[in-house]
Amino acid sequence: MSKANSTGTRQRADEDGEARAAAPGPDGSAHGAAGERLSTAPREERETGAGVPAMGVIGWVRWFWRQLTSMRVALILLFLLSLGAIPGSLIPQNSVDDVKVQAFKDQHTTLTPIYEKLQLFDVYSSVWFSAIYILLFVSLIGCIVPRTGQFVGQLRSRPPGAPKRLTRLPAYTTWRTEAGPDEVRAAALAVLRKRRFRAHEAGDAVAAEKGYLREAGNLIFHIALIVMLVAFACGQLFKSEGGKLVVEGDGFSNTLTQYDNIKYGSLYDSESLAPFSFVLDDFVGTYEKSGPQRGTPRTFEARVTYAEGADGAERKGVIKVNEPLVVDGTKVYLIAHGYAPVVTVRDGKGKVVSRSAVPLLPIDNNITSSGAIKVMDGYKDENGEKTQLGFKAFFVPTFAGHGKGQMFSQFPALDFPVLALSAYHGSLGVDSGLAQNVYQLDTSKMKEFTDEKGELLKKMLMPGEKLDLPDGGSITYEGTEEWASFQISQQPGNGWALGGAVAAITGLAGSLFIQRRRVWVRAVRGADGVTVVEMAGLGRSESARLPEELGELSAALVTTAPVAPAAPEKPDLDGKPDTPDTPAAPGATNEAGSRPVHPAEAPAEGAEK
Repeated sequence: MSKANSTGTRQRADEDGEARAAAPGPDGSAHGAAGERLSTAPREERETGAGVPAMGVIGWVRWFWRQLTSMRVALILLFLLSLGAIPGSLIPQNSVDDVKVQAFKDQHTTLTPIYEKLQLFDVYSSVWFSAIYILLFVSLIGCIVPRTGQFVGQLRSRPPGAPKRLTRLPAYTTWRTEAGPDEVRAAALAVLRKRRFRAHEAGDAVAAEKGYLREAGNLIFHIALIVMLVAFACGQLFKSEGGKLVVEGDGFSNTLTQYDNIKYGSLYDSESLAPFSFVLDDFVGTYEKSGPQRGTPRTFEARVTYAEGADGAERKGVIKVNEPLVVDGTKVYLIAHGYAPVVTVRDGKGKVVSRSAVPLLPIDNNITSSGAIKVMDGYKDENGEKTQLGFKAFFVPTFAGHGKGQMFSQFPALDFPVLALSAYHGSLGVDSGLAQNVYQLDTSKMKEFTDEKGELLKKMLMPGEKLDLPDGGSITYEGTEEWASFQISQQPGNGWALGGAVAAITGLAGSLFIQRRRVWVRAVRGADGVTVVEMAGLGRSESARLPEELGELSAALVTTAPVAPAAPEKPDLDGKPDTPDTPAAPGATNEAGSRPVHPAEAPAEGAEK
């Protein structure tokens, strides 16, 4: 009696375990505990209800660590990082353009103190942005390390054995065959391995598993995010970025004194500038002459002669937009273009004081340009007194002609160049030692040259024409050179960032489109001596592909273990036909709502679900 009771108890325990395995899981899925075992995600500790003792310091530290390393917090931090980058894109940054920042402050006197307290002019080096960055970095590492250990452990282990009742699984099929159980299991093992399942025999069944790349893709995605974060951080800490405007015929040497402006990271060593130089031989720009795209650049390139190192051989190169010149890890980008009128200044005695190409800055797409021409030394009036000259310059490469509106360029090419000058004399203010904008003229300490009417002396000049000054001097517009502006950038980590981005996309695609699933094939000899074959599948998530795949596997296995012919019906004593025993009644259904399907009833494309 006790033996029977113990046997019944064990049977009920097995049934209860199977019910728990097939019961819906915490996430509402129909796969239950069996489905949860397909995941490598760290299991979170659940609350045990009332009466839980208060947590100490260590308990709070563990709780904070669990929250920080959860996927939910990682997504929140990633969202905050993206949100924090918005003001960095909309508000001028000190690390990009100091002039624009100062102009913004001058125009928004009320917002400026608030923005400064929030560090919105230095978003990417601010305390709050750095905190989000570091927390995201720690969160990703804390999430990846345990998942990687669990994933490696699953790779080293074998797929688990078949459950006792395969009919409880979402996808299921069965049939009878005259082939022996060993022969069926061997054939199933071959079929599954041919389809790249990890398979082995476990008792009276074959256990197989596939889709490990899903979790591998998930891990690759998170590791790639860490690589990208490290690459961006290194790029900001060790970068150098400067600008240089070069007129045709002039050159540049990669030293600090040659830059018009330069910025570098806090850990950058200024002595690590790559030694190279280049000369701007020619700038070539052609533009669409008609149609709706009139004035659109068609050719926009700078032709240079460059040398790597102090004594390197000279080479020819062409720099185009988004096609930089790369020299010893440093990239030289072409970012802007304009014109530099060549002017000759003579003093009151006719002596040439200066002759130079003066770059002017464009103010519209047709390269209407403005700037200043300054003569600081060597000029003397007709009485021999030294003075400084200043000219406000306005240049148009294609003038529409007198009487045709304001003086603005009609086309970006040098079709009809005109230079307009306004003349001043006095002190330029450069002797004070304070820095000045070379493109602006400070007339606070200067006087206007006046014409016969007592008005400001000004004139529009064509190439070869000159403006005579009242003190006997003159300025002549000789012609026009072209200039190009370059950005010289050295930023390590770009290659790692690109590789991380590609790996992240690949890993994300794998984690989204690859399904983790298990398949079991059980073959046992029935009471009538005919082998009963059962096949069942379980996926990590709901998928219509699982029943179809199970149908394809069963169709492949049927070729080796064909369906046994139905036994002839025998009349019973009550006159009703009797049928041979089957593993399940024809009307029985599993918990997923499917009936055990005979391969003769269902085509090879799949089992019912």
